[in-house]
Amino acid sequence: MELTINVAVLLAVIIFVRIRHRKVQARSRNDQWLTVFLALAFGVLIAPTAFGQGVFGFVGQLAQGVTQSASP
Repeated sequence: MELTINVAVLLAVIIFVRIRHRKVQARSRNDQWLTVFLALAFGVLIAPTAFGQGVFGFVGQLAQGVTQSASP
């Protein structure tokens, strides 16, 4: 029996746990940078998937709408 782990799913779980872990205590700068690095790595892993392309399209449309509404 072989167990495989999807790295993107594993990173999503780690990011979720890190964000929910300390709500009361202040985070150190290194702790914040680690979370940012993990989120960036997660984004790179999920980008080529269909879900990642859908999120990219949605965020692009949202950004386009915001810039059009902000221009005179």
